[in-house]
Amino acid sequence: MCGIVGLYLKNPKLQPQLGAMFKPMIVEMTNRGPDSAGVAIYRNPVKKSETKFSLAHDDASYDWKAVDTGLEKAFKCDAKVSQIGNHCILVTTAKEDDVVKWLKKNHPAVRVVGSGHTIEIFKETGLPENVYSKFDLSKAHGTHIIGHTRMATESAVTTAGSHPFATGADLCLVHNGSLSNHNRLRENLKREGMEFQTENDTEVAAAYMTWKLRGGATLKEALQDGLKDLDGFYTFLVGTADGFAVVRDPIACKHAVMAETDEWVAMATEYRAIAHLPGADDAKIWEPEPTTIYTWGGHA
Repeated sequence: MCGIVGLYLKNPKLQPQLGAMFKPMIVEMTNRGPDSAGVAIYRNPVKKSETKFSLAHDDASYDWKAVDTGLEKAFKCDAKVSQIGNHCILVTTAKEDDVVKWLKKNHPAVRVVGSGHTIEIFKETGLPENVYSKFDLSKAHGTHIIGHTRMATESAVTTAGSHPFATGADLCLVHNGSLSNHNRLRENLKREGMEFQTENDTEVAAAYMTWKLRGGATLKEALQDGLKDLDGFYTFLVGTADGFAVVRDPIACKHAVMAETDEWVAMATEYRAIAHLPGADDAKIWEPEPTTIYTWGGHA
């Protein structure tokens, strides 16, 4: 049992309030996931020539400055790090593949938890309110945000096992439910060159999406194929550069509710997470249909 929440702002004037609006949503899901929490926020887009990386290390005192100085020396590039808790946002002009390989060789304990032009991912063990405060997200500006509160069922309670999981450039996935065929799929995906950091079934779903997208599928096509290949009971919430997508399995036994006004679109495992939002009483509210892919933004 986990909680998932998402908020997409249709009115740009609300963007300075994104973090404050989202906090009660994720905190409301604490009883569904007290083990760990995580968010993916879309903000501060970088230049086309740059890539933004979300990095994590178990030691909050890690020497992140060694990362940007090392990259600049290795690739004659621009690099800048900004530490937030035990996470770091790296912006660099170096090629993404080069950065990932260099980090594996020179900073093997650093985890790449996301990359793109706008996405920033923060996740940690502990109560959702504490995790949210640790990364100072209440003051965050942005266009949209998705989050997850975890009650571990398939794997250990670790920061690496927390959601969201990156699925590609500016793409990530959170998940409520369980996959019954994740062990077999993990082995199949390893043969396709995918790598895994945990035994988490959601990481398998994320890797599946990455594999499909790398093969040329659109997000919508990857989700449609997933409905055939991913066995289990689940609701997926996928964050993208300009919005998010929601899909439920054919049985649709995992709770999910959507709400929309002229100002925003919200998704949550339970309506009580949405009820805090301004205008929620007048919102259009519905339960997502099984196997129907709902999208906001021009990404599908």
